[in-house]
Amino acid sequence: MKKIGFIGLGIMGKPMSKNLLKAGYSLVVYDIVAEAVAEVVKAGAEKGASPKDVAAKADAIITMLPNSPQVKEVVLGKDGIIETMRPGSILIDMSSIAPLVSREVAAALAAKKIRMLDAPVSGGEPKAIDATLSIMVGGNQADFDEYLPVMKTMGASVVLCGEIGAGNVTKLANQIVVAANIAAVSEALVLATKAGVNPDLVFQAIRGGLAGSTVMNAKAPMMLDRHFKPGFRINLHIKDLNNVLDTAKGISAPTPLTEAAMKMMLSLRDDGMGDSDHSALVRFYEKLAGVEVRR
Repeated sequence: MKKIGFIGLGIMGKPMSKNLLKAGYSLVVYDIVAEAVAEVVKAGAEKGASPKDVAAKADAIITMLPNSPQVKEVVLGKDGIIETMRPGSILIDMSSIAPLVSREVAAALAAKKIRMLDAPVSGGEPKAIDATLSIMVGGNQADFDEYLPVMKTMGASVVLCGEIGAGNVTKLANQIVVAANIAAVSEALVLATKAGVNPDLVFQAIRGGLAGSTVMNAKAPMMLDRHFKPGFRINLHIKDLNNVLDTAKGISAPTPLTEAAMKMMLSLRDDGMGDSDHSALVRFYEKLAGVEVRR
């Protein structure tokens, strides 16, 4: 069985790496947060000293990092994985980054005969923990087929969406839909509350109809319980929507809903809620309406 390097042990990366260990894969890990590394090492992984060190010990590297600059630094920077990755090895970048950066990194790796898949995920911390993430992949069909079993240890749905960069284009589309859904659920529950109708009963009444969605089922209970501990932080969603808007500008695609959601999230960040779960979008509406959504 191939040895896998895993770099990036945050909210998502830590449970994803643990699921690889549970599936029997040999893992060498690295993160700038020593406590996260120690926790995964305790679960059975080997500790890597740097991205370069991880790459020297592994046949495949998985990265799960915050954004494009961090991916470029870990892959192409000083002590980056490109320095020690062997020809024929592969990078599976599961970070959510700009599609053009995925293509730039892939081209640099290809010059050294190193393969790459961009494979961002959706589902947040709960689905990272129970290995039911949706994984959107860009890259070569043969590479996808070879590493599909690895990705299936972390996700319930793994779909090849096209060539390199297609995974991150798909993730941007996903983040538009998620942001718009959370905003719509927030708007609806604040309307119900302001009109004197129990928002929990509204949720129960509409969740089984056309308005129902995975987003509603996951986020409405958090709003009603005032539970804003992050499964996915507002700051990270802002990062993704920035990538949406930059990409859309480059191809002249209209994004009025994304722009509206972005303004709401930036307002919440200004109010000190950037590290709250994106279900806290309801608080933007509550502030304007002068009400609080509760069961």
